[in-house]
Amino acid sequence: MIKIGNLTYQQLREKFRIKSPWDMIIIFILNILLTIPIFIIVHHNIVELDWAQNVDRIILFILILVVIQLILRAMRRITLISVILYLLFLFFGTVFGDYSFKNVFEDYRSMMYTMNDDPYPQDIIISKLLPFPNKSKILNAVEYQNPKIRNFAIMAINKHFKNVKGYYDYFTVIQSFAIFKEINGRWNYVSDPKGHDYIAKATESLQYLSGDCDDHSIFMVACIKSIGGTTRLIHTKGHIYPEILVGNKKDLEHINYAIKKVLFPTESKGKPINYHIDERGNIWLNLDYTAKYPGGPFMNEEILGALTLD
Repeated sequence: MIKIGNLTYQQLREKFRIKSPWDMIIIFILNILLTIPIFIIVHHNIVELDWAQNVDRIILFILILVVIQLILRAMRRITLISVILYLLFLFFGTVFGDYSFKNVFEDYRSMMYTMNDDPYPQDIIISKLLPFPNKSKILNAVEYQNPKIRNFAIMAINKHFKNVKGYYDYFTVIQSFAIFKEINGRWNYVSDPKGHDYIAKATESLQYLSGDCDDHSIFMVACIKSIGGTTRLIHTKGHIYPEILVGNKKDLEHINYAIKKVLFPTESKGKPINYHIDERGNIWLNLDYTAKYPGGPFMNEEILGALTLD
């Protein structure tokens, strides 16, 4: 007989066995947590039958629930041990500040929201190898180290989303969204002189918050860069607009939820989050002057070039 210390294996099993009905309650809760995302995936990928009162979807949910319940019950011992180990892991993560119960809740909430309200992806496609127009002038105009630019950025950050909680890992992105909100809420479009492409420096645009698309883009990226954000400029046919780096697809889940439910719920209601994915898998959101929220619709989808300001 196998013994560990003074206890036999059978005694250890009995000591840590979860008694009924708690074992079934734990398995059912785990079942619900698994069934919901699986149901959403299946729901989006099979044909709707248009039955009255969505009976087909109710039956689908119940069917998935029953199947997973049977599987978890058949693997009850492994399932319960896994749950206990996972809870212990989260307990230590909560105590020592690594990955806590709160992180799990936020990850699950963001994942569920994104699965149900999917952002609209667009891979970056460069149709022509064209040099970025006025590249040296634009780089010179992005005066992100000028105190006036940084002061404007700080003013916007203190004005918008200052009390938003739960997004510590994305505080620079949230602050960048505050800058976006301030600039786009006040920007006045003014065309360049006829027949002349005028590139205004960021400090010029600061005075009246006016100018054309390249002036807006330069001012936006200068302000965001002044607080540590990563931006780039996108060149399309007859237009330039700014984008901000938000990270990878997991980061996008959190940002998608923040935009739609916390930061810009009215502006983005019922609308998709548009983004580009570059060749490294990085995700960039549109911050154009025509957008009412980060990730708003693109004015022109054909990309001719990109200029990253790192």
